[in-house]
Order: sequence, then structure tokens, then C-alpha cells
Amino acid sequence: MTRVIAWLGHRERQLFFWINHRLHHRFLNIILYTLTHLGGATFTITFSVLLALFAPTPWDTVGWQCLVALTVSHIPVALIKKVYPRIRPHLALPNIRTFKKPLIDHSFPSGHTTAIFSIAVPIIMMVPMLAWLLLPITGIVALSRMYLGLHYPSDCLVGAILGTSAAVGTVLLWQG
Repeated sequence: MTRVIAWLGHRERQLFFWINHRLHHRFLNIILYTLTHLGGATFTITFSVLLALFAPTPWDTVGWQCLVALTVSHIPVALIKKVYPRIRPHLALPNIRTFKKPLIDHSFPSGHTTAIFSIAVPIIMMVPMLAWLLLPITGIVALSRMYLGLHYPSDCLVGAILGTSAAVGTVLLWQG
């Protein structure tokens, strides 16, 4: 079992280095540094509150679902970060490309990825055709976290799972 875990860790670091080093380009620096903030607290909370308070029915309900999913999804994020204090890649590995004011708290799981999935999924469940627009955006936010040297691929994968699970659970309980 330790060999499997070591192999997975090696593959994860390879993927991380490929994203963090090989993908680097001046244009992507600007785009991904900007789009990463779509998963931040300022955007996700503001978007959800505005949708809940000012959108017409049924979109106001979707806004409330986004807010609940966002809140619920961050409970396990906070707990996991305390129980499994994984050091961020830019602090743990040599020669990592990062940007202004890199975060120094724990890496696992990705809160930005969790947040963007927790607000995108209720919208997708309301209008499935929007998946063509929103899923690439959620993927870009997750990719940006690795590109910026802040998260490993498994941090983003678990964040996506947590955000999606909280959102699906919220919508299903809301309807049921």
C-alpha cells in the first residue's frame, strides 16, 4: 500500500510541476491570476447574496441555495485543514512559480475550488445548458490554483468534490 501511495504522490507532483512550470506563459499569468479570484470569498459571497436578494424568482432561490452550499461546503474544508495540515506547494517544493502575496495557511483542500463548485452547481442544476459555460470556469479556477503554486491536484479534486456534494445536497434537500 505504501508503494501505491508513493507512486500516486510522485504522479501528483509530476502533474503539479507540469501545470506550474510547463504551462507558464505571460498571457496565462494575467488570465489565471485574474480568474482565480472567482473562487475567492469576495466574489462567491457577493455573487450569491446579490442573486438571493435581487434576482427574480426562481433565481433568488438559486442564490439562497448557493449561499447555503457555500457555507456548508466550508465546514469540512476548515475541519480538514486543521486535521490534515498539508504545506502549500510553494512552501514545500523548490523552484515553484508563485505570484504576489502567496497564501501560507494549509493547502488541503482548496477553498477556492470548493467555493466555485458550490455556487456553480446550483445554477447548473437550475439550467443544465449552463454547464457548458460554468464547468470550464470551475475547471479554470481549479487549474489556476495549481498554476499559481498554491495547491496540489488532489487539493483541487477534493475541493471540487466537497463543493459539488454540498451543492447537490443543498438543492436536493431544498426541493424535497
